[in-house]
Amino acid sequence: MTEDAPVNTGAPSSSPTGWRRVLGIQAKLHEWAVADPGRRFDDLFNLVMDQAFLAAAWDRVRENKGARTAGADRQTVHCIEDGALGVDGFLAHVRADLKSGAFRPVPVRQVKIPKGGGKLRALGIPIVRDRVVQAALKLVLEPIFEADFHPCSYGFRPNRRAQDAIEEIRHFAKSGYVHVFEGDIAACFDEISHPALMDRLRYRIGDKRVLRLVKAFLKAGLLDEQGVNRDTHTGTPQGGILSPLLANVALSVLDEHFARQWIGPDARNARDRHRRRGGAIYRLIRYADDFVVMVRGARHQAEGLWDEVAQVLATVGLRLAADKTTTVHIDEGFDFLGFHIQRHRQRGSDRQLIYSYPSNKSMQTIRRKVKDARGEQFIGMDKDDLFRRLGQITRGWALYFRHGASAVAFQDLQYHLWRRVWHWMRRKHPKTPRRQLYRQLQPPGTWWPVADTVELFRPATMKIIRYRYRGTKIPTPWSPQPDPAIA
Repeated sequence: MTEDAPVNTGAPSSSPTGWRRVLGIQAKLHEWAVADPGRRFDDLFNLVMDQAFLAAAWDRVRENKGARTAGADRQTVHCIEDGALGVDGFLAHVRADLKSGAFRPVPVRQVKIPKGGGKLRALGIPIVRDRVVQAALKLVLEPIFEADFHPCSYGFRPNRRAQDAIEEIRHFAKSGYVHVFEGDIAACFDEISHPALMDRLRYRIGDKRVLRLVKAFLKAGLLDEQGVNRDTHTGTPQGGILSPLLANVALSVLDEHFARQWIGPDARNARDRHRRRGGAIYRLIRYADDFVVMVRGARHQAEGLWDEVAQVLATVGLRLAADKTTTVHIDEGFDFLGFHIQRHRQRGSDRQLIYSYPSNKSMQTIRRKVKDARGEQFIGMDKDDLFRRLGQITRGWALYFRHGASAVAFQDLQYHLWRRVWHWMRRKHPKTPRRQLYRQLQPPGTWWPVADTVELFRPATMKIIRYRYRGTKIPTPWSPQPDPAIA
């Protein structure tokens, strides 16, 4: 950092003043990174152990839904809040360990959670102390690397969401990019090369203490469900606060590869000349380790991307999953981020439109969640509690898919929800006549289940709202805000 722009002054707590100071320093880091793409940042470790950054990191950890989950030391956020030291004492102890160099990450507790297809996904759960330090690292590193990340990347980045990626696919599909290379990276978070990742970090970070701290987290090891410690020679354990940022740093090699050939003032004319000569134009859309490459050209050119993408991923120790990587035409359709995206004729006209709606897999998942939520263990639950539980599950799902052509899917889910609630009532009151159960479930003048104080959420009432395509001009939290008086 420059001497004429100091940023390492003390701040006492996670008060609004402390948060404003953190955001101000982040804005400076981001501004310097944007202004000088080749700049390496020194003296960042003082920010990581700064009181304001640690307090802000604590807030992030405490507000995360994983705050109730314990790491290898079996301590949760609430245990620390109720402990003898309290939060202030805990953060002071963490800061002292960082300052003295005594801080050492603890092996990450690994658990297996179910995923699609009956498989299990490995999830890493660091201890609370390590989560706080990872969050502080992220607060310092993210504004710097956000200056380098390309617009085609959407996963785990501030102010970006899955719907942006879906709309970008629809945008390019309408512009003639009709062939889709659908890529899947095998065990991405488990196989990222540590040396390759550290090299990419060193391009921007010159502070050796920060680099050593990141490497220490990478090498912290895993504590599996049998209590056995295992060394970690590759990968970033899923579940760590810092892991998504590190994964994006590694996977940005893919973004850079596809962006490199079309960067420059004459990029648009170069694309047109290349296309007239029979070449293909490629557009990458990536959400973390899920990505597609939209191709404006012939199908064989899309299929030829396999070796090219594999070579790029190999530079960071990754590989394509052979059983999940495929090439399709937009008319055939494909699944991405829970949506099925396909071009077909609009009902009642001859226009060909690009539609996005919940995939079959997404529909099966929500049906299974509804079924599990009113299983045998919930027979004794009150109707009010059951309806609240089902509402939380289905409302969140409907909110995610409300930007697609999801009306039919919402109707299907609503019918499924009604049937499952009716079956629950039959099992809860096996000796009650059906007519009486109907009156209990649906009061006179209504046709939808209502409890004493809660009406069961109706997915079909969710309003479909078309998401506005935001292009490449999505601001970061540290971008200069326009003056309202001028605007």
